[in-house]
Amino acid sequence: MDLILLSRLQFAITVFFHFVFVPLTLGLSILLAIMETLYVRTGDEDYRRMTKFWGKLFLINFVLGIVTGITLEFQFGTNWSRYSAYVGDIFGSLLAIEATVAFFLESTFVAVWAFGWERVGKKVHCFAIWMVALAGNLSALWIILANGFMQHPTGYVLRNVRAELNDFLAVVTNPYAWGEYFHTLSSAWMLGGFFVLGIAAWHLARKNDSALFRKCVRLAAPFTLIMALLVGLAGHHQGMNVAEYQPAKMAAMESHWTTQTRAPMYLFVWPNQDKGENFVEALPIPGLMSFIAFNDIDAEVKGLSDFPKDDIPPVLPTFLSFRFMVAMGGLFIALAAWTWWRRRDLEASPRLLRLLPWVIPLPYLTIMAGWAVAEIGRQPWIVYELMRTSDAVSPVPASSVLVSLLGFLAVYTLLGVVDIWLLYTQSRKGPEPAKAAEEA
Repeated sequence: MDLILLSRLQFAITVFFHFVFVPLTLGLSILLAIMETLYVRTGDEDYRRMTKFWGKLFLINFVLGIVTGITLEFQFGTNWSRYSAYVGDIFGSLLAIEATVAFFLESTFVAVWAFGWERVGKKVHCFAIWMVALAGNLSALWIILANGFMQHPTGYVLRNVRAELNDFLAVVTNPYAWGEYFHTLSSAWMLGGFFVLGIAAWHLARKNDSALFRKCVRLAAPFTLIMALLVGLAGHHQGMNVAEYQPAKMAAMESHWTTQTRAPMYLFVWPNQDKGENFVEALPIPGLMSFIAFNDIDAEVKGLSDFPKDDIPPVLPTFLSFRFMVAMGGLFIALAAWTWWRRRDLEASPRLLRLLPWVIPLPYLTIMAGWAVAEIGRQPWIVYELMRTSDAVSPVPASSVLVSLLGFLAVYTLLGVVDIWLLYTQSRKGPEPAKAAEEA
């Protein structure tokens, strides 16, 4: 049993499982805030029922997200103690701000919003959900700033055999981290939009509360299209950050082995890392990789052959994850545009109506693929060009990590089943009847 592999696998499983809940929390909170604002401004009872229905799904997701997130920070001390000792001065400060400021603010206003429907005024209640949305997205910022340091370390000095913070402003203005943040945020908001559209389409196909779910579609369709377009723009910007700060990752994303100008992007490629080449290269688009990397079709892109073998990331998973992410991004723009075009009479498009519920899992998978590119493509470094992953793991028996890994798998599988069952049953149930809402 390999200690490093088991430790990486355990952290990957826990962080990916936790991140199932994060994007829906971020995206749905914004849509809830918009829905409740419309209710406060118009007095339309449908918007109140709409807010309470989607809010119930939000709260299920939020609570389970907290449960799965608690274990993550403990792993820095249990599985990655050498990493924590080396960069804890920087990493710890960012996570402390996230916990004591952003998450505290978010959890406080979630309580006000969840239990305050009949206890506070409309405007105060609406303000609470806006604060939940703001604090949740602010919480994500501090976590991504911490990850951004791992991707592109800034604001530190090497002293006392560790990296110590010497410029906090440089850490919080890290251009790589902000590129990650906007790409992640737009993806999460788009996911929230497709989640609403998919469930609304399911109810419209069965003629359940059609008037209310038509309003959901008219609200979510333009929001989702805007976010899908922003995901593409943010992704292109982050691609240029990767080319500037992590050229080996950029080359792995396209399985690009030879340094050249006007570097093409091949539509069909299959890497052969052992031989330092590709098994297949077909249908090149001249200059496209140079454009993705530097916004210039004539730019030079460094190939993997120019890097030491020990510094080349695992090419195949990085390449496949990137290709999947890009393909899904194009699909999301097309689907969002189609839905926006048919938003006023979605029932007249039965194919789209049947398709949208099946789309719900795809943004989740795509976001996971994006993080796989970010994390696998950074290897063999845990902090890029500063600390190797092999030097960061805790000196514990591999058998101990295996036992905890199996325990996490069992508990997280149970939590996953509970989450899917609760979201499934509550989304099928639909909003409270109009008469009950009027009486309330």
